[in-house]
Amino acid sequence: MSDAVTRVSVEIEGGEISFETGKLAKQASGAVVVRSGDTMVLCTATAGNLRDVDFLPLTVDVEERMYAAGKIPGSFFKREGRAGEKATLTARMIDRPIRPLFPKGWRYETQLVALPISVDHVNPYEILAMNGASAALMVSNIPFPTPVGAVRIGKVDGNFVVNPSEEDLVDNTDLDLIVAGTDEAILMVEAGASEIPEAEILDALDIAHGEIKKLCALQRELAERAGKEKTVVEIPEVSSELYEQIKASHGEALDAATQVVDKLERQDACKAVEEQVLTQYSGDPEAETYAEYRANAQRAFDKLEKTLIRERIAVQKKRPDGRSAEEIRPISIEVGVSPRAHGSALFTRGQTQALSVVALGTTREEMRLDTLGLETSKRYFHHYNFPGFSVGEAGPMRGPKRRDIGHGALAERALVPMIPSQEEFPYTIRVVSDILESNGSSSMASVCGSSLSLMDAGVPLPRPVAGIAMGLIKEGHDYIVLTDIAGVEDHLGDMDFKVAGTENGITALQMDIKITGVTFEIMRDALTQAKSARTFILGEMAKVIDAPRAELSKYAPGISSVQIDPEKIGLLIGKGGETIRALQEEFEAQIDVNDEGMVLVYAADRERGDALVDRIRSMTKEVEVGDEFTGKVVKTTAFGAFVELSKGTDGLLHISNVAPGRRIASVEEVLNKGDELDVRVVEVDRERGRIGLRLANDPDIVGKSVEELAAVGTGDSGPPRRERSDRGGRDGRDRGGRGPRDRDRPRDGDRARDGDRGRVRDRDPERR
Repeated sequence: MSDAVTRVSVEIEGGEISFETGKLAKQASGAVVVRSGDTMVLCTATAGNLRDVDFLPLTVDVEERMYAAGKIPGSFFKREGRAGEKATLTARMIDRPIRPLFPKGWRYETQLVALPISVDHVNPYEILAMNGASAALMVSNIPFPTPVGAVRIGKVDGNFVVNPSEEDLVDNTDLDLIVAGTDEAILMVEAGASEIPEAEILDALDIAHGEIKKLCALQRELAERAGKEKTVVEIPEVSSELYEQIKASHGEALDAATQVVDKLERQDACKAVEEQVLTQYSGDPEAETYAEYRANAQRAFDKLEKTLIRERIAVQKKRPDGRSAEEIRPISIEVGVSPRAHGSALFTRGQTQALSVVALGTTREEMRLDTLGLETSKRYFHHYNFPGFSVGEAGPMRGPKRRDIGHGALAERALVPMIPSQEEFPYTIRVVSDILESNGSSSMASVCGSSLSLMDAGVPLPRPVAGIAMGLIKEGHDYIVLTDIAGVEDHLGDMDFKVAGTENGITALQMDIKITGVTFEIMRDALTQAKSARTFILGEMAKVIDAPRAELSKYAPGISSVQIDPEKIGLLIGKGGETIRALQEEFEAQIDVNDEGMVLVYAADRERGDALVDRIRSMTKEVEVGDEFTGKVVKTTAFGAFVELSKGTDGLLHISNVAPGRRIASVEEVLNKGDELDVRVVEVDRERGRIGLRLANDPDIVGKSVEELAAVGTGDSGPPRRERSDRGGRDGRDRGGRGPRDRDRPRDGDRARDGDRGRVRDRDPERR
């Protein structure tokens, strides 16, 4: 085994990307370290045992290691578990452009692994992993025919940027477009966008392909300098003689079977013809040649079925279900399907049906992300489920598969640009799309269902979003772009092109191409056709619900907000959270407060929520002349009663104002500690920390303006002088109303003497 290290590099838009092989993981069939800045990804390709299967046994794994970013995993076990969503989506982006390029006869167990070993939070690792997987195949003995390059295109400040920084991707781009392809053609596109026009998408694809050619050339150079000799693979051929025999004997029957409109009936009809062919051309089941003859007959039948359907579509312009190229299957829409859910919609297009349901929660219920990226949370997320019964199959329900995660992420990406900000709509939003029936394009049905259910829930989307799946069949120079492809057209077609967006532009895009002859002209036709289809579907959706509902479901948590002075946050929270917990228990609500003083109140009972907002507002506002409070007497003295206006703030109701119109000898004749009464502020002396009160129903102040109240005042010229035996305080001086007892009031050591008992009281609510 050679110890030579080979390194090659290329400049992509001012940044260097390098490939290095021969140093790490030398027992793998191929291993390459890809580097950009301080982000490094180890990519390996390994060929295992030969398998007796009729498909490509390829597995792609992306293993995130938290140490790459200097982090310790947040789980209980403090180690990485199953792949997260980002790793799964990256693995899918590696798999999709590479899988169609493997030679048809390759049946060895093949595994591609991408292991980020350093992440600088400037250069995202996904693009490096995609390039590295291809480079590892190129230097290995696996007969991978041609390199695949990948780049990312962003749109920052109105300009296209190749491989934008991770910070720009999070906060400062209208487009996140990932493109993979060979030096001849684009093979895969994955994009999220903020209503980008179709023409700009094509421009971005053109820029991307130019950079992809550089990366493909670099991989070829690496393979020439350090690549292993390729394993020779025998590509199974279809016997032309056998093909013609089957076509003559069963061609008409198969042609009729493939034109049955209903999906399941068509599958049954084709299966019946297939069994006849295999029985007739496989020979004696007891013979040694049976397995070989049966495999030959199977390949010939598959080729005949594919040829009949493709030629009928591309040349005769006739689709399996009889539709024209641009015709959309019948659409049925219903909202409010689930009465107790916060929003729901049932979207049916042909034999594809999606039930999308919305649940609204508090900001504490947002999704926390423990990944190698900069994002740490999501407040809007979409989950997609594809049970076996949706295609008439029985099977175990063991959680989401990679496909489910990918389709859910695509539908989520399509709606993200339309989700209102947290300031506008302070909820966590979860949408679940359950596919109840599927015959093509269930992910785009999820996009439509999500948009409808969000509007049914009252989420203020500025515009609805719809999605459509396009297809391509190309036979020689004849080709046809298909709108709203069904399952068989997806399976036997050359392109799967999903486009989602609003009436103004594209919000999400996903494209997989299986051939190299797809030109920019064909893609332009597909985008134009998709826009027409999207506009039609948006019109059908508007017939059922054309705008978000004005009110939320009565079962959704009510949310109110109030802005308080950030200096008052401690007052609201209290010592060790005592105050905020007491408020939550009293009003059966949840309170969230951020560092800027924005307080969100969540309550199932809207009236309780409103009352809690009023309480918080009164607790934290600066007391002004004219304010009215319902307060509790917290202390009586010889010269009046102290009334708690809010937590930490008291005012003085002078003895002369305790019983308007009559003279009393002591406060206790009328008031006792714990009594509640309505008072009005008539004096605020911030320098002395004095707040003067009058009873709200005192005839002397009823109906008076703020200016008049200030003139009336407390009607008190100061506290009465008393004998030494009953003087208040250490020096016999009364301090009047105590005013705010929080950090807003400057005090030496934050303490003050009790007015009449001579003991020291802690006046800081944070310390009580």
